[in-house]
Amino acid sequence: MPSTSLELSTLGHRIRHQRVSHGYTLDELGEIVGVAGSQLSLIENGKREPKLSLLQAIAAATGIDVAELLSAEPPNRRAALEISLARAQSSSVFRQLGVAPVKVTKGMSDETIESILGLHRELERRERETIATPEEARRANTELRLRMRERDNYLPDIERLAEKQLKAAGHVSGALTHRSVSIMAQQLGFELLYVNDLPHSARSVTDLENGRIYLPPASIPGGHGLRSMALQAMAHRLLGHERPSDYGDFLQQRLEINYYAACCLMPETASVAFLQQAKRDRNLAVEDFRDAFGVTHEAAAMRLTNLLTQHVGIPLHFLRVDGSGAINRVYENDDLPVPMDVTGSVEGQIVCRRFLARSAFEEQNRTTEHYQYTDTPAGTFWCSTQTGMTGAGEFSITVGVPFDDAKWFRGRETSKRAVSSCPDEACCRRPPTDIADRWDGKAWPSARVHMHMFSPLPRGSFPGVDDNEVYTFLERHAEG
Repeated sequence: MPSTSLELSTLGHRIRHQRVSHGYTLDELGEIVGVAGSQLSLIENGKREPKLSLLQAIAAATGIDVAELLSAEPPNRRAALEISLARAQSSSVFRQLGVAPVKVTKGMSDETIESILGLHRELERRERETIATPEEARRANTELRLRMRERDNYLPDIERLAEKQLKAAGHVSGALTHRSVSIMAQQLGFELLYVNDLPHSARSVTDLENGRIYLPPASIPGGHGLRSMALQAMAHRLLGHERPSDYGDFLQQRLEINYYAACCLMPETASVAFLQQAKRDRNLAVEDFRDAFGVTHEAAAMRLTNLLTQHVGIPLHFLRVDGSGAINRVYENDDLPVPMDVTGSVEGQIVCRRFLARSAFEEQNRTTEHYQYTDTPAGTFWCSTQTGMTGAGEFSITVGVPFDDAKWFRGRETSKRAVSSCPDEACCRRPPTDIADRWDGKAWPSARVHMHMFSPLPRGSFPGVDDNEVYTFLERHAEG
């Protein structure tokens, strides 16, 4: 039997439709089936659930099967409109407004209901475009990270697509040139234009109507090179991306375009050959991999997460940590114990002070990789770390593997070793007892507020992008 309000509403509409079709008033049909007309009215309005015996009586009186009354389909267009309005006015989005729902009357026209439904659809659309809360963002990011971990961070379809596009552009070996990237864009029907007035909320803007990809005149600090940004913009078209439906979809698209750009800058065939030879030489090193393809240290380290397990059989971990010790980016399929909150989110968590990803900031020589073995509750790991600096502050890039796989890497001879018992707070988060006793109740630090926690993303068609800025920008350049 129907039980939800919407199911009862549909049933009521179907009963009313049959009653009116047969020319019965409420009292007339009520007399035939043995209930008062007022009771029948409550049923037709979805306020009361009828017994099966009453439904059988109504079906017999109107010459139909009970199954027809119980159908989930509205009996006519008017009923469909009323049910849609009831559904819209029962949504959490509408209820949060604190506005009284519209009561449908017999005299209300279909056009009026359609107009109100249009307002509800616009309300729902705007709600979908609203910024993702930190909780939503963390949840979506965690789900994506776990999915990619199951796949060893490897996407074969995008690997093949990149190799195909590179071959069509005539790229054979060595670092991918800007000229080759321009040819790849031309083959897709796009021209690359470098401008100084890009919207602050966009790294690039693609004009689909006029076949243009607008890029900044110089690389963005943090490793976002012009080649990579152009390839990412092309990837949206090659991968058939539509407007993201939610924050999770947005993150998936960002992952895929970054992956495509990495595949083009460090093609699978050439990269795997390089890594396999380095393994045979027992001389695997992020810095060599980086220099062979002319990319940033971070890009090379991340590319290892795509290929090293899949093609060389080595599990690994990658960490990008800022100067405060907070994890900006993480990947692991080697069971490295990383800090996480109750939701499983890792980004933003503080890494152990004993990890080289954090202690490397204390090193004097920042231009080379540093190496370390770290004993953890999950086993011993070897890692290499290099630090860098952007306008936002310093950061470190770490790639590491389980102890048994360190034999394939340069730097395995290091004598530097640390012990971490994190997440045990006694490891590095709790101060020594004598120091705690000395300062307890005698100090009052003022915490630094991370303003990005409170800064909303611009409201627009794409998370984080300001529609007004983008469309004004396109209009200005289209006229020019």
